[in-house]
Amino acid sequence: MDLFDNLFPTYSVLLMDWLRQPGYPALFAVSLLASSLLPLGSEWLLALMLTQGYQPTTTLAVATLGNTLGACTTWAVGRYGGGWLFTRLFRISEQQRQRAEGWYRRYGAASLLLSWLPLVGDPLCLVGGLLRINPLLFLVLVATGKLARYGVVAWLTVRIAG
Repeated sequence: MDLFDNLFPTYSVLLMDWLRQPGYPALFAVSLLASSLLPLGSEWLLALMLTQGYQPTTTLAVATLGNTLGACTTWAVGRYGGGWLFTRLFRISEQQRQRAEGWYRRYGAASLLLSWLPLVGDPLCLVGGLLRINPLLFLVLVATGKLARYGVVAWLTVRIAG
């Protein structure tokens, strides 16, 4: 217990210091976590880094990569643990699940281009895994949507910050 009491505050302080000094590793981590089922955003860090003079192309690539990999983990949760997670953890009924699948099938895999949207994006990725969407198709569609979103944020930031 003594070891935990000393290590937890130490690592918590190190983590907070790391996130306060933006850099590519912090942007990657925040972008990855923001694309999981955690309620985070990463656009603020992208914009902050661009206003501090970070290279726009690299910053855009790191944010897109982290966010896309986060979506891939959400897809994997849907693919390999989906049924159990839907019924036990998320308490989604069979009727709700069928409705979501019907919506997904009606609009097709192209709906993954909207995986960057708040509230909708993470469930789209989860259902994509549950419906066993081809991983390569998933990757291309999700990365395209996320790149477009971060591209707009980066463009506006550079334009406004001038």
